[in-house]
Amino acid sequence: MSTLLEVSGVSVSFDGFKAINNLSFQIGNAEMRAIIGPNGAGKTTFMDIVTGKTRPNEGRVIWGEKSVSLLKMSEAQIARAGVGRKFQRPTVFEDQSVFDNLLMALKKQRGPLSVLLYRKSEEDTAKVQELAAEIGLVDQLPRKSGELSHGQKQWLEIGMLLAQDPRLLLVDEPAAGMTPEEREHTTSILVEAAKTRAVVVVEHDMEFVRRLNCKVTVLHEGSVLAEGSLDHVTSNQDVIDVYLGR
Repeated sequence: MSTLLEVSGVSVSFDGFKAINNLSFQIGNAEMRAIIGPNGAGKTTFMDIVTGKTRPNEGRVIWGEKSVSLLKMSEAQIARAGVGRKFQRPTVFEDQSVFDNLLMALKKQRGPLSVLLYRKSEEDTAKVQELAAEIGLVDQLPRKSGELSHGQKQWLEIGMLLAQDPRLLLVDEPAAGMTPEEREHTTSILVEAAKTRAVVVVEHDMEFVRRLNCKVTVLHEGSVLAEGSLDHVTSNQDVIDVYLGR
């Protein structure tokens, strides 16, 4: 499997505290990966580094077939290169319909003129329908996004990220605050997305991670402590000591 993202020897300190400490790992082109670890393990900082929000003190972050450095790129350039990130709290345009939220998110020329002259094409409408089907919101398309349930807003936001056609999707605690049915639906959206792109899920909820049925990377004190299937890592004595034994 070819590598899409390679993080190599990355460290970052905040006021003398090493949030990420010589972190190295790789993610393949179409792969689901769960990242788990106790609070303060470096999960959010890792995502901040990959998206250009935080600059590491040392190390490399290499992207794609051409092996370009993400560290030389701005947040906007990284997003355009194909890295999409979903935060814990959904950010959708509440006053706009579900349809319009998805339409606005489609990958398009973003210059002032192209925005002014934009006319919705049949192709765009078809793409929105396709995305809505993927996230299970076809029957909600005319509704205002502000009226959706918490889970539906999360799905809409995932749909808005998928509309950008990212090659890597970083998703922060997607299952938080969801009903069991919503969590199940979230699992299937992410598993389906991971067939055609890399999806990295940062999650506390072990039951949700088990459902994803994927390789798990355990972070501790900013480094990889263990990697493998969930059963493999949860039977690792180091993992039990730092994470499960609390």
